[in-house]
Amino acid sequence: MRDLLNLPERSAKPRSHGVTHVIDRGLSIAEIEGMIEVAGEYVDIVKLGWGTALATGNLQAKLDAYRSYGVLGGTLTELAISRGRFDELIAWVHDLGLEHFEISDGTIDLEHERKLELIAALAEEFTVLSEVGSKDDTGAITPPYVWVEQMRAELAAGAWKVIAEGREAGTAGIFRPSGEVREGLIGEIVHEIAPDQIMFDAPRKDQQVWFVRRFGPEVNLSNVPVGEVLALETLRLGLRSDTLGIGGR
Repeated sequence: MRDLLNLPERSAKPRSHGVTHVIDRGLSIAEIEGMIEVAGEYVDIVKLGWGTALATGNLQAKLDAYRSYGVLGGTLTELAISRGRFDELIAWVHDLGLEHFEISDGTIDLEHERKLELIAALAEEFTVLSEVGSKDDTGAITPPYVWVEQMRAELAAGAWKVIAEGREAGTAGIFRPSGEVREGLIGEIVHEIAPDQIMFDAPRKDQQVWFVRRFGPEVNLSNVPVGEVLALETLRLGLRSDTLGIGGR
């Protein structure tokens, strides 16, 4: 049927292109199992959002359900850095058996050179996702050249992908407070950094549509809500009116 409908090719797991990065805001085991049953084939990475890894009452069972999907959220990393407990956090992540690590500086003041040192150290043991951009949704704009410089440096330090920050609500960083994509900013970033090295936060459908139209079905998208995974895959395949026929063979 895929050939009959001339659907676009999608990378097979483990993917390095067309990655779907999902945020877990506190799912139950039943909800996780439901997501995996319905859309597990399309989920590449699950982030345990904010500090939920510490607050949840079902962490080990949750990780068992996810198997290799898990990645620790960046806000918890920032908290550990700010309190001088980063080594203890790394040891805990090892104990949990996680293979991915997200590092960000959106909520704390972290010298960029120090961030690069942490990325380099973590990259020796983990697949590192490095988040670039502010969580501030007041409308403050980081100049495009700063995004480019930081992304380039963090990739060189060992990050597998850099995440273009948009916040869980899609109202900051690469988005205006209204949720509209900062198209000029994205254009300047990808002029210097290959899109396949970037994961674009896209929690909202309209944002997902924009990125799929702009970069095609193999664009890397992050902070995707659990309930939107299957819908996003249909956008990637051009099965919805928003992206109908995109990327067909």
